[in-house]
Amino acid sequence: MNETMVTLQGYVGGPVTVRRAGDSNVASFRVGSTPRRYVRRTDEWVSGQTQWFTVNAWRGLGEHCEASLKVGDAVVVHGRLRTSTWVNASQVEVTTFEVEADVVGHDLNRGTASFTRVGGQARQQADTGESRDAPQPAAATQTAPADSSAA
Repeated sequence: MNETMVTLQGYVGGPVTVRRAGDSNVASFRVGSTPRRYVRRTDEWVSGQTQWFTVNAWRGLGEHCEASLKVGDAVVVHGRLRTSTWVNASQVEVTTFEVEADVVGHDLNRGTASFTRVGGQARQQADTGESRDAPQPAAATQTAPADSSAA
């Protein structure tokens, strides 16, 4: 299939909302991406027009987005691009961009994050909605050296 795959980098622009679509949950959130370019002649960085994308994340990925993302977080999203053109209430033609996400993560160029792996029994409980009071597998953690410039 010829699908347009995109990777975008930006900031979460609104709360993550989850809805039911058939038998699956889908999380949706907006990402704003502002291109920047360097102008050598003036020796400055110039911001372009911010482009807004609606990101849809299905099933487990959507649940993880809901639990992990908040407004203002720097993210990287990879998925399939969809466009829709429609006429709004003011009779203006509007084009919207949606990304059906395959991968969503925090942009570590902009900050730090910690990771908690969900696996085995914990994943089954999340999928079935059972109590999360049962013992959970230990999360794998990695720590960076205190002074990463010593490399």
